[in-house]
Amino acid sequence: MDKQTSTQRRAAATTSDPRWCQVVARDAQADGRFFYSVRTTGVYCRPSCAARPPRPENVTFHASAADARGAGFRACLRCRPDDVSSAARQADLVAQLCRYIESADEEPSLGQLAQRAGLSSSHLHRTFKQATGLTPKAYARAHREQRVRAALGRADTVTDAIYDAGYNSGGRFYAQADQVLGMTPTTFRSGGTETEIRFAVGECSLGAILVAASARGVCAILIGDDPDALVRDLQDRFPSAVLVGGDAAFERLVAQVVGLVEAPGLGVDLPLDVRGTAFQQRVWQALREIPAGQTSSYADIAGRIGAPNAIRAVAQACAANALAVAIPCHRVVRRDGGLSGYRWGVERKRALLEREARP
Repeated sequence: MDKQTSTQRRAAATTSDPRWCQVVARDAQADGRFFYSVRTTGVYCRPSCAARPPRPENVTFHASAADARGAGFRACLRCRPDDVSSAARQADLVAQLCRYIESADEEPSLGQLAQRAGLSSSHLHRTFKQATGLTPKAYARAHREQRVRAALGRADTVTDAIYDAGYNSGGRFYAQADQVLGMTPTTFRSGGTETEIRFAVGECSLGAILVAASARGVCAILIGDDPDALVRDLQDRFPSAVLVGGDAAFERLVAQVVGLVEAPGLGVDLPLDVRGTAFQQRVWQALREIPAGQTSSYADIAGRIGAPNAIRAVAQACAANALAVAIPCHRVVRRDGGLSGYRWGVERKRALLEREARP
């Protein structure tokens, strides 16, 4: 093989690797996931290195810094790949702030959080939202909502539960109760008895589809092969609710949802009744921010919500999602780009991603 052919093959191997695009883009989100070395300089770098991108035929990718050192390369003095990345430091800072918010008796102000982090209020607000998908205030509210749900199940009275959860005003909580609980506090304490949920089962190209909605919005989109199994799933999710078959007006909502499944890249503005823990809500919000036609790994999502070590918990939150396609957990893949488990079947996941990839 002549030298020119060998160079061309090395360049082609590099440019066809998806990691090369991250190197060219200096993608800080890829820091720590891999490293690359440059044979002409003898150094290895993190993907976000600010140096001019090397020629692709001179690049080799490494799974870890140790692998790069083992291959005889030394650390770049510009990006310092052996140091903790700025993205990792940011994720750790946000994770600490999340724990501080969760342990505080009263909701910390943005100024208090910024002082604790050593950042300006605007910088802290931007950093926190970038990492978690929520503002600090929204995160604190979601955590408090989770606490009040738990407190309503164990407190002697509704008033005790409200104050145990950190609400300093009963009137303020009651004004938000429907949004927080999807029902009155008394109804929530009784297990949602007499809460009405309308539903209908239809067909789409992926199989049977069940759409259910409360007064607040769509609360379940379930897909499968057996319509009866979907109805049983709905009953298990809302054991104390009154399930009512949808009327003609409801069928129009079902048609909207089917349209979303058939063309997920177009999106449909559906009113949603999203119920979950504060952590699940953070994960689901991050999923909704993944653009159609793109994917993220579980590790990416964990980093965005400020919990870089919670990869397994992120996967569990994806599995708990009851709103297929509307909350696009199908856009989450393994770190290597492979398709991982999907509660409605990997083939359906593949089909949805293929549809979004179409021009």
